[in-house]
Formats: sequence, C-alpha cells, structure tokens
Amino acid sequence: MATVEQSRTTEIAVENPATGEVIARVPTVSAEELRRMAERGRAAQPAWEALGFEGRGRILRRAQKWVVDNAERVAQTIVAESGKAYEDALLAEVAYASNAFGFWAKHAPEYLGDERVRSANPFVLGRKLVVRYRPYGLIGVIGPWNYPLTNSFGDCIPAMAAGNAVILKPAEATPMTSLLMAECMKECGLPEGVYQVAPGSGREIGPELVDLADMIMFTGSTDTGKTIMARAAQTLTPVSLELGGKDPMIVLADADVERAANAAAYYSMQNGGQTCISIERVYVEAPIYDDFVARVSEKVGALRQGAPGGPGSVDVGAITIPPQLETISRHVEDARTAGAKVLVGGHARTDKGQYYEPTVLVDVDHSMTAMTEETFGPTLPIMKVESADEAVRLANDSPFGLSASVWTKDAARGEEVARRVEAGAVCVNDASLNYLALELPMGGWKDSGMGHRHGAGGIRKYARQQSLLITRLAPKKDLHMYPYKARTTGLIAKSLKLLYGRGKRD
Repeated sequence: MATVEQSRTTEIAVENPATGEVIARVPTVSAEELRRMAERGRAAQPAWEALGFEGRGRILRRAQKWVVDNAERVAQTIVAESGKAYEDALLAEVAYASNAFGFWAKHAPEYLGDERVRSANPFVLGRKLVVRYRPYGLIGVIGPWNYPLTNSFGDCIPAMAAGNAVILKPAEATPMTSLLMAECMKECGLPEGVYQVAPGSGREIGPELVDLADMIMFTGSTDTGKTIMARAAQTLTPVSLELGGKDPMIVLADADVERAANAAAYYSMQNGGQTCISIERVYVEAPIYDDFVARVSEKVGALRQGAPGGPGSVDVGAITIPPQLETISRHVEDARTAGAKVLVGGHARTDKGQYYEPTVLVDVDHSMTAMTEETFGPTLPIMKVESADEAVRLANDSPFGLSASVWTKDAARGEEVARRVEAGAVCVNDASLNYLALELPMGGWKDSGMGHRHGAGGIRKYARQQSLLITRLAPKKDLHMYPYKARTTGLIAKSLKLLYGRGKRD
C-alpha cells in the first residue's frame, strides 16, 4: 500500500493558478512524522527488494494500465493544480508515466542484473569477476512544481523498480498528483510503506529528508540544489540533481525556416515555458534572421492563452507560482530597459489567475538577464549572429548546460556543431524530444546538475555497486604471498617487463 503521512495541525491550500480558486487543502507532515515515515519505509523495503525484478515489474505494469485507464482523471488533476494546458498534461505527463512504468519494469533486470567481467591481469586468471547492484534502501525524492507527474513521481518509478522504498516530497504548489499516484500504487498492490508522500514546506522538511534518506533525487533550482548537496555532504549521502537551464537554439542559414520557426514557437511556449529543457534563447544566422523572426512572431501572436478546459481549449496555460511570474516580468522589463524590442506580448495578467503573455524579444544581447538567467516562462529572446562559430560561442557563454538544439538541412554539419555545444543533451532539427527516449541518458553539465535520468545510469544511481571476485580452484599459496623471496620478486619484475614494457612509446 502507498502511504500518505498526515499532520493534524497544518495544511496547504492548493490553488488553481489559472483561476485563483482553492481546489483542495492538503495536510502537511512534521519532522517527527517524516521520521516515522522513514522507519516504515525501511521496514517495508527488504520484502519489496525480495520480490525480485519480476515481482516488482508485475506491480509496475499494473500501474501502467491504471494510468492509461485513468488518463482523464490524472490529466485533469495536473491541469487543476498547475494551470497548464490539457495537452501539456496529457502528452508531456500522462504519456510519459504510461511509458515509464513499462520501460523500467522491462529494463530493470537488464540494467541492474549481475555483470560478468573479464580481466587481462594474470594475477586474477581463473577467478570469477562480477559486478552487482543492490538498492540503497530508502530514496528521498524532492520534486518540482512544473511537472508534478513526469519530474516528481516519475523519479520514484525507477527507484522502486530498483528495489527501494521511496518518500516523495512534492512541491508545495502541486501535491495533488503525487497523492493521486499513492492511490494508484495502493490499488495496484504496492506493499504499504514502499511509496509514501510527504506534503510540506521544503524549508521545514526538506533538510530532514536529506538527513534521513540513503540517496536524494532533486529537481529544481541551482541554488537549492547546491544547498541540498552541502547538506548531503555532512552524511556522505549521494545525490542526483537536475537543476536550471538556459537552453540555446542555434539556427543556421541553411535551416528549414518554417520547421525551425514552428519548433521555436512550440518548445519555448509549451507548458507556459516552464520546462527545464525548453528553448530559452535563440541565435539565428543573419541571412535568415528577418524571415525567422517574422514567422515566429506570427505564430506566437496567434497562440490562445487562458484557463484550460478540455482538449483544444487553449495553447498556453498559467504561470504556476507567483514568484515565477515576478521573475518573468523582471527579465522582460530589464531587457526592454536595456534596449530590447518586444514584438509580441510583454505583459503579465493577474486579474483572474496568473498569466504572462507569450512574448517575443529582439535586439537582445548577453548584457540582459533574459539571455543569461533562467526565465522559465513563455518568452523567446532572439539574437542575430554572423556565423555558426559566433552562435556556438554565445551558446556556451553560460553557467548552464542542460539542453540545446541545432537547426540545419545538413545533418552532418548539424551534428558537428552539436558536438561543440556545452550541454548534456543536444538535438539536431528537433528540441526536447530526447527526453522521450528513455534509453538515452538525460543530465546537465556545469550548473545544470549532476547525475542522469533515463538509460542505465537513470536506475543504477538508485543502487550501490558491488564488485565480487570469487576464487574456486587455487593453490595453498600464491606466488606473491609471504615470505618475500628475492628469486620470486625477480620473476615478478621480469613478468612486468614482458607484459607492459614492450612496444614503442613515441
């Protein structure tokens, strides 16, 4: 059974940012209650691990079907607490979770199974060498508000597939999806204590969770990630961090301008621009700059924004939390004051709900926060460059390195340029789609984090690695054992020269 620990004294008022209405009141947990949750998780974990990959996989596959069967309910819960468009909830969250349950159920045995190793060292000849993976035990997941299913509960799936118990602390603004997934996991037969939800203030129970867990997965701001890492260092608790991004788009002169413009409009505005791997800044070679800007401005200007209803009702939803709206407004105003021109949008709306108009900025440069700091909103600053070299230099002129994209009709040249960009993931003639390929690692460089989601590393990070050397047939005493003898040492020295001393060293 999935467990939700509740405090009787404090609660979170969950507000729909698209309407301003309070949709729920969620009890929070105290530090003492969190400690009891940790005890329950540790007590439940050994039996969960003992189920093995197949036993755990059966429950994950049931959860996959549950999410598909309840897709409308899950999507509407996400829409209500985050204010995002219905399609953003369905395509970027429900579809992701539906895939992830099956993916980790299938690939956990492959990624975490015992590995046989062969060595060329003669001193270990005849020995059996094995690398194995053992779950840490209790994983603490601290999730973000922008993707309450994909990037919050989504990190719990591989952690559980690896055999761990999990405590998820969802963002204060968006706890409802995590609680709904507790209902899902309970109905699908998850043992009690394996998945627990701890709603509450990050400042109050976040540090406590870092102290209690055997490993921490955090998604959020770079500053908070550094704080968590410093806290975890006190107990040598391993961490995996996906942090901020300022993801560049490089549009070369030979790009398909229409496709690039469609992608720029979509990937900068999707989810209200509140995506770590969105397009946050664009560098366009001069020959196609005017054409590109005109097309993007027309497309962004036609977007529908408002309170999400059902499918097809709006394109761009609300800004989920008030501080983010303030950041977006500040970046746009700073750019405008410094000489940037606003071609589309450029205003906040707070009459009913929290919105920032889809916005296109030109005449921008790296003196402006809109080009250098994470805006995390529906803004698209576009800068003219003279060459691909200038575009790469500017793309790399950032403390962030999460995601990027390159656009050109010459795929080989696009790959060459992509290899020069300092980012953990780079797409050529696409953006963000790498995130859908769960086989492909996703992680940041520089201030954008450490560790990976997805691929083998995306589940191995939730396990300790153990090396085994098994000697089956051996003499009573090996050549190198005591007592040391000059003749034996001489033989070993000659062997070293024979093995490693030959060949040219030019």
